[in-house]
Amino acid sequence: MSPETILLWALCLPLGGALGVSLSGRWPNFREAVTLSTTLCTFGCVVALLQGVLAGQVIEVELVEVFEGLPLTFRLEPLGMLYALVASGLWIPTALYGIGYMRGHGEDNQTRFFTCFALAIFAALGIAFSGNLLTLFLFYEVLTFSTYPLVTHYGNDEARKAGRVYLGNLIFTSVAFLLLAVVTTWWLTGTLDFRPGGILAGKVEGPMVAVLLGLFAFGTGKAALMPFHRWLPAAMVAPTPVSALLHAVAIVKAGVFTVLKVIVYIFGIDFLTAQGASIWLMYAASFTLLSASIIALTKTNLKARLAYSTISQLAYIVLGGALATTAGITGAALHIPMHAMGKITLFFCAGAIYVATHKKDLRDMDGIGRRMPFTMGAFLVGSLSIIGLPPMGGAWSKWFLALGAADAHMPIFIGVLMLSSLLSIGYLMPVVARAFFCKASDDDGREASEKSGFWGGVQEAPLLCVVPLCATALGTMALFFCAPFFKDLLDLMVLR
Repeated sequence: MSPETILLWALCLPLGGALGVSLSGRWPNFREAVTLSTTLCTFGCVVALLQGVLAGQVIEVELVEVFEGLPLTFRLEPLGMLYALVASGLWIPTALYGIGYMRGHGEDNQTRFFTCFALAIFAALGIAFSGNLLTLFLFYEVLTFSTYPLVTHYGNDEARKAGRVYLGNLIFTSVAFLLLAVVTTWWLTGTLDFRPGGILAGKVEGPMVAVLLGLFAFGTGKAALMPFHRWLPAAMVAPTPVSALLHAVAIVKAGVFTVLKVIVYIFGIDFLTAQGASIWLMYAASFTLLSASIIALTKTNLKARLAYSTISQLAYIVLGGALATTAGITGAALHIPMHAMGKITLFFCAGAIYVATHKKDLRDMDGIGRRMPFTMGAFLVGSLSIIGLPPMGGAWSKWFLALGAADAHMPIFIGVLMLSSLLSIGYLMPVVARAFFCKASDDDGREASEKSGFWGGVQEAPLLCVVPLCATALGTMALFFCAPFFKDLLDLMVLR
């Protein structure tokens, strides 16, 4: 089977899986078997493409010419390969966790949930494989609309309000800014293709470069740069597997991937450096990075705290891209899988706590680590990766981001990165301290003595919730040792 055929299979499998799930809704066990088999086959196809990318092979498929000179094209390159591995790979534990969560919590509309989830992965892979801005924009919008039913899953007033904020923010930014940026790029260059070194050199200069970069950066609302970030905390009303999808697997990673891909393949890092057009974006990303961390410190709802943590961590990736240095781009790209693995672990833990105890507020979680040691142990591991401590994967991405700031002769941003890590300690480690070192309330103590879980006094969430979060916690440590592989892959992008 040719690489081009495998690429099409990787795209079609989630689409076929969505159809299979929707048709098998009457038989939950069969529906979930379809879901899990689709995740494994999709990831297998993506992995099968890896060898060709590492060998420098051009894997390209042109489907149809939408307008004259503007085809719907898929072209796999190192950055897209990285994002495809993240989206398809993390779909597996998220699907497994989703089955445990939805069953354990007795959720309604599970067939619609898993159908839309598969459609979201289809859109994410379309973004990863996009060969030009037109293809990326179309799949970017498919991702927005396919995830709207997930955000509004509960169907109550709070969910509908969150859905309006979600859809309103993302549609407004993509139509008002991103579409304008795409049209402007076509008008300036006559092409929308992603090319190594960019396509804008010699076509535009001066303040217009910074304006165009601003349209792309703020038009990509999924990257959650302030002030276009409100949709992300609002979407926390959705079930926790949706939060994991939003924060780790597809949605926000699609946003920062888009920003990074535009910087590398539309502007080109040498062109941005020569024009000095991205300096303002460095400061905008730093403002988002620090402000979101400070807001996270004030939140007592666990998912809200993690949501603002995500906004802060996404800004790391935008900052790395704006630095427009080889190390900065490498650090930004590395932060995609490193943050994804750490943050999905934290959201899995938050969902497991809710399924087992129905607790959302940090102030109600004193002593919970004694009842849920696996969950809170995984939370500690995920937190250490977000903070950036070895031997967790997040240490490498932050290291390269700091090197990128040094290469750009911008030591102020090294200080920003260090301060942000200290703030992340401030909003994550108190959760762990409360769980393990604070005494449980009298009611919780009596409940713990009256019940017995699957292991003595341990009262964890269902096994299908606990196994995925333990696996992703181990994954954060595995990524620390896999960093050289990702670095070699990304070198094919930044050293061309």
